[in-house]
Amino acid sequence: MIPVNEPLLNGNEKKYLIECIDTGWISSEGPFIKKFEENFSLKTNRKYGVAVCNGTAALEIAVEALGITKGDEVIMPSFTIISCASAIIKSGAIPVLVDSDLNTWNMDVSQIESKITAKTKAIMIVHIYGLTVDMDPVLALAKKYNLKIIEDSAEAHGQTYKGKPCGSFGDVSVFSFYPNKLITTGEGGMILTDDDTIAEKLRSLRNLCFTAHKRFVHEELGWNMRMTNVQAAIGVAQLERWDESIARKREIGKLYTELLKDTKGIQLPLEKTDYCDNIYWVYGILLTDKSKNAEHTMKLLAEKGIGTRPFFYPMHLQPVLHKMGLYKSETYPNSENMYNYGFYLPSGLALTNEQIHEVTTILKEILI
Repeated sequence: MIPVNEPLLNGNEKKYLIECIDTGWISSEGPFIKKFEENFSLKTNRKYGVAVCNGTAALEIAVEALGITKGDEVIMPSFTIISCASAIIKSGAIPVLVDSDLNTWNMDVSQIESKITAKTKAIMIVHIYGLTVDMDPVLALAKKYNLKIIEDSAEAHGQTYKGKPCGSFGDVSVFSFYPNKLITTGEGGMILTDDDTIAEKLRSLRNLCFTAHKRFVHEELGWNMRMTNVQAAIGVAQLERWDESIARKREIGKLYTELLKDTKGIQLPLEKTDYCDNIYWVYGILLTDKSKNAEHTMKLLAEKGIGTRPFFYPMHLQPVLHKMGLYKSETYPNSENMYNYGFYLPSGLALTNEQIHEVTTILKEILI
């Protein structure tokens, strides 16, 4: 079986984990947490990094820290993971959806302005599958309408927009360190900001809003969403191979493209846009032969020992959101098309070139 993802843990991960055990620093206090926050902030040109237990937690705390609350609206893509909508809904606000661009698979920024109302408080952008959202129009709209930007860079470690790091654009920006990410801590997340007040709020919210003068007296409700020193130790080791990992991701993408470029019936990911080169966080394909669909094709690949994962199920089709009375009459055809016909191939950093050749050979046989 060639898994859809296998993390690469061949650096100092074991050394730093042993250090955690030997020193007894295994909880949410310890030197690796501060080091990981500082080092990751440097990589993304941000002033502050606040480490948390996972990427979903990062989104929820980010929304709370911006003061988004009941009755507010946040514009976001329909094509993304449920965590984005969930964070907004749990704050009492309403996610307002836009469709995606079929070429980049990112949100169609030309649709954003028509969705802005007097209730709009923020735009949540999500960099998808290796290419970035076109940020200049979004930044211009945020300035024009005095909106906050929540930048979900969970899939964009090391990616840049016009030479500027992803994660450097939002009033708050979030990352995930799930095992399929370029940098992993097993589970884990990070919130980035340049605002002193927001950073202080984020640290408080992740730590149950303990007050400095009387620890068990609380003036606000927060979460226990702290990252452990053990997780951070893995992250510090992973960051040491940042450039190497980015280069390898691009090698994987380029080899897939070279082997599949003449294959009929599929759309390959764009190699570049006017504002970024693909970092190939995952290698996705979109079936253009509508006699086939993603679900059946993935099943055939699984029978041959090839792991895959479907594209996101659009927010406007989610049963849980329909139960809340949301999106029942809305349709976003590009998002639906991408879910029905899109999936991604094995893309982890541990993937070998030999495995890529095997995957593409089997895929071509199935597509005939």
